[in-house]
Amino acid sequence: MIGIEKEKIGNIPSLIVVETKDKDKALPTVIFFHGFTSAKEHNLPIAFLLAEKGYRVILPDSELHGEREINTSERKRQISFWDIVLKNVQELEEIKKALDAEGLILDDRVGVAGTSMGGITTSAALTQYDWIKSAVILMGSPRITTFAKTLVESFKKEGALPVTDEQIEALYDQLERCDLSLQPDKLNGRPILFWHGGQDTVVPFDHSYTFYDEVKKQYENEEDIQFIKEANAGHKVSRRAILELVKWFRANL
Repeated sequence: MIGIEKEKIGNIPSLIVVETKDKDKALPTVIFFHGFTSAKEHNLPIAFLLAEKGYRVILPDSELHGEREINTSERKRQISFWDIVLKNVQELEEIKKALDAEGLILDDRVGVAGTSMGGITTSAALTQYDWIKSAVILMGSPRITTFAKTLVESFKKEGALPVTDEQIEALYDQLERCDLSLQPDKLNGRPILFWHGGQDTVVPFDHSYTFYDEVKKQYENEEDIQFIKEANAGHKVSRRAILELVKWFRANL
């Protein structure tokens, strides 16, 4: 039987999805980040399928989302997008340390994945933590500085931003430090799967595909880096993407 436990890991509201009889055992673990305006509960189907295969899955709520929403205006949340991503990256380490302290991770087998904003978080986290053993990026971008500049320009066209040019430049500096496209060597041969819809109008398809095309040459084993394109899919994770994610972690975690 698959169990769902709702608890805080540190101060991070999370769902822990795991086979009930194994909930106190060390298991390979996947930490999965949701997308923008979503919440941890929305990824329970993915967590269930992984838990069926013997994984412990952690679904955290991002800042200003889910239980942490605190009556946030849509505008405030949009402007805070990159701060949320950077907070996710920081909190990923807190989650990992908490699990380690309880002896719940089997043989350091930790995978990270996410959808959209969660996929962007995953790509950024790969530059910071060499303990991530495998990753899946669903319709995310590894070119986060480029993407941030595009979003800032679109916000400016809609009206004045409530931040200074100096603050924007400081944000770009922060993003560059965890921009996977600027430091692809940080992948270090780790298994990574990209999935992206060819008709995505929210996160540019080319960001992930061109990055994949560049870095696949670094891999001795071409099976360790894969890109799945669904030509007619938009900004929505398909059933195929979910099944491929489960298959990926079974093979690479």
